[in-house]
Amino acid sequence: MPDGSTTHGYPHLSTPPHAVAGDGRRGAGFGLRRLAQYGGVPALEFRGPTMGSSYTVKIAGASRAAAGDAVIRAAAHGALEAVETAMSAYRAESELSRFNAHASGAPYPLSADTYAVLALAQAVSAATGGAFDITVAPIVDAWGFGPGRHERVVTAAETEALEARVGWRMLTLDAQARTVAKARPDLRADLSGIAKGYGVDKAALALEAAGVGDYMVEAGGEVRTRGHNAEGRPWQIAIERPDAVPQRAHFIVPLAGQSMATSGDYRIYFERQGQRYCHEIDPRTAAPIANGLASVSVVAADCAYADAMATALIVLGAERGHALAEARGLAAYFIVREAGGGFSERQTSAFAALGGRPAA
Repeated sequence: MPDGSTTHGYPHLSTPPHAVAGDGRRGAGFGLRRLAQYGGVPALEFRGPTMGSSYTVKIAGASRAAAGDAVIRAAAHGALEAVETAMSAYRAESELSRFNAHASGAPYPLSADTYAVLALAQAVSAATGGAFDITVAPIVDAWGFGPGRHERVVTAAETEALEARVGWRMLTLDAQARTVAKARPDLRADLSGIAKGYGVDKAALALEAAGVGDYMVEAGGEVRTRGHNAEGRPWQIAIERPDAVPQRAHFIVPLAGQSMATSGDYRIYFERQGQRYCHEIDPRTAAPIANGLASVSVVAADCAYADAMATALIVLGAERGHALAEARGLAAYFIVREAGGGFSERQTSAFAALGGRPAA
C-alpha cells in the first residue's frame, strides 16, 4: 500500500479497549490499526494516544521547515487533547459530562468548540431525519456501550421509557448567547459520533497554523489530508474489509485536501443467543442497527461532518442511506453483508468520481 495509507475506522470518542470474553463478547478497542504501508517515507511521522484510541500524523516534503518538529508535535497533540478534555463522556470533569449532569432546563453556556460541535450535530440531525442524534446517550448506556461497558439486551419496556428521553429537537441552541437548553432535565448527550472527527479537524488546522502544507492526520480511523504524500501523490487511505482476520484493506481512496470517516458494525459488539448487537444505535428504535450494513465511509471537506454523516447513513441502511447520500451529493461507500457471508458494495456517484480502487 502506498505511503500515507491508513486503515479506516468508525467514529467513537473515548471508547476504551475491552478484551475477548468467554460469553461471546468481542471487542478490539476503538479505532482500527494502520495496515502495512509501503512506498515513500514521510519527512516526519509521529503517534500518540487520544480519545481511547491513538492518532498518527504524517508530514511529507519540506513543509515542516516553518516550525520545529517539537512545535508541530505539540500543536497536533494539544488540539486533540483539548477536544477530548471538552467532549469525552469518560472524563467526569469534561464539559460534556458537566452538561449532562446539568439537570435543568436553564440555558447552559458552552465553549466555542463544544457549541460548534452541537450546532453541526443538530444540522446533521435535521438533514437525516434524526438518524443522527446526540441525545442517544441514555440508549447507548442502557445497551452497555457507554462508560462502564456492561453489555446487555434492553427489554421492550425499558425501550419505551428510553425513547421518551431521546430526541434531537429537545435541545435548543442559542448562537448569540452560545448556550444550549434541555427540554427535560434528564436529557444527556453523546458526542462519540462526531467529536473524534472534530478533533482531527482541529489537529489539521493546528498543523496548517504551524506552516505544514502536506499532511495526513488520523485518529481512531478518522482521517483528514492536505497536499500530497512522500511520493508526490494524493494520500492513499484504506477502508478496511469488515471482519477480516488479520485486518486488511478492502478499498483504497486517494485523498488530497479531503477527510474520510467510517462507521461499522464489526469492531464493538456483543453476542447473546446467536444474535449480534453492535454499538451503532438507531435513535429512532432505541436499539442497535440490524439492517445488513457492515460499514459506511463518507468523504467530505471536514472530518466532523464526514464522521456524523457516516453514522447517520449506517443507521438509515443501504437503500435509504444511499438515496439520501446521492440526493445530497455526498461521496459515500457502503459495504453490505450478504446472506452467504460475503459482501457487496455500493457507492454514490460523488464517491466513484474520487477514483478509488479495490485493494490488491
